[in-house]
Amino acid sequence: MKQPFLTTVLCSAFGLLGLTGGVLADSIRRYECTIDGTDREPVGDRNGHIIVSLQYTCRIADGLLKDAGITAISVSEWDNEKGRYLASLDVHRALEGYAVGQLLEGDGSSVMEENRTAGIAASGKTVFKFASGSLAALSGKTVKFTTKPAVGSRRFEMEFSDWPEAAQPK
Repeated sequence: MKQPFLTTVLCSAFGLLGLTGGVLADSIRRYECTIDGTDREPVGDRNGHIIVSLQYTCRIADGLLKDAGITAISVSEWDNEKGRYLASLDVHRALEGYAVGQLLEGDGSSVMEENRTAGIAASGKTVFKFASGSLAALSGKTVKFTTKPAVGSRRFEMEFSDWPEAAQPK
């Protein structure tokens, strides 16, 4: 497994809790994410079976919540081109608000372009175990997430759907 593939895996690993673009009124939130650190450990029972841990940060690119962001860590198990997320914890920050999300479930797969791994596509669900201030509406809520590779190494896009309307800017 090559380092770019691992980086992509990790990016999508907790791409779970990051998105790209701006905040939309239709309960979708998008972030641009960067992988800050990765670690890959072979399990040792068969080729291509690895555990990947990933640290990443995400920012909303523009709009009313331009400075909102996420700091996260994710752990996933990969069997060649297919992955399953085992754990993820993310801290969401916004003007006068914080929220902490925890992975409920997630799966990923490699995205191939021109016979090489271009990144990871992932999807799943996360639940907010804590939320306060401007993000208080997230407390106890479950949201869906998807990730996809972005242009540039160590980058991915994350999108959350089912984002509570009350947590959107007015």
